[in-house]
Amino acid sequence: MSGAELAARAGSRVGRAALAVWLVLPLVPLLLWAAADRWSAPALLPQAWGTSGLAEARAQGGGAAAARSAVLGTAVAVLATPLGALAGRALTSGALPAPGAALAVLLSPLVLPPFAVALGLDVLLLRLRVPAEAGLVLLLTVAAIPYTTIVLRAAFAAHDRRFEEEARLLGASRWRVVRTVQLPLLAPAFAGAAFLAFLVGWSDYVVTLLVGGGRLVTLPLLVGAAASATGNDAQVAVLALSAVLPPVVLLAVVGSIGRRARR
Repeated sequence: MSGAELAARAGSRVGRAALAVWLVLPLVPLLLWAAADRWSAPALLPQAWGTSGLAEARAQGGGAAAARSAVLGTAVAVLATPLGALAGRALTSGALPAPGAALAVLLSPLVLPPFAVALGLDVLLLRLRVPAEAGLVLLLTVAAIPYTTIVLRAAFAAHDRRFEEEARLLGASRWRVVRTVQLPLLAPAFAGAAFLAFLVGWSDYVVTLLVGGGRLVTLPLLVGAAASATGNDAQVAVLALSAVLPPVVLLAVVGSIGRRARR
């Protein structure tokens, strides 16, 4: 192995280590607060350790709120990922007469203020008698489609379709080509797109508050309500960790899928 390759590998390791420190370091105070029953200035570490924050978070419905956020994020990912795949493939197929205009329409939710959009569409959903849960999933799916479209458009643009053509020449059906050739090759992109869509549903605050009317309490709403009070730092830390850790785990899974695909 040459010196340049060794230097590149060392630089890559240093970069990954720096990224890990960048991601983990902000969590250290949260971990300390979550395990602290008493921590007052100027002490560097908590004076009393305990699980009062966890008990308070559970008493406030943290488990149920996390479950609602998980269901919401999963529903948005399940809907927005295939829609983004269809849009991404159509944009790279050359069959659309005006792909630039179509892409601008698909990306328009990124330009519009979420508060204004949610406030306006909330009135429309109420008049159409659409249930709050269904309306919320619909709006967040629309908000997630730009992210899934961007990721999968880039993946389809770089995808070598000669693999699919070869499989078709060997007698594979269209569905078998999609299942055994296209999806395995594009699995990292699909995983990344689904992850971004899940984050839209998992972390949303404004749309959930307006459309849900405060009745659909998800984890971000519970964190915001707890953070607005005083004297409950341990509870806020536990809820914040509950909101941060699942996406971190999913990010590790997505990275693992990408590494496996590269091998």
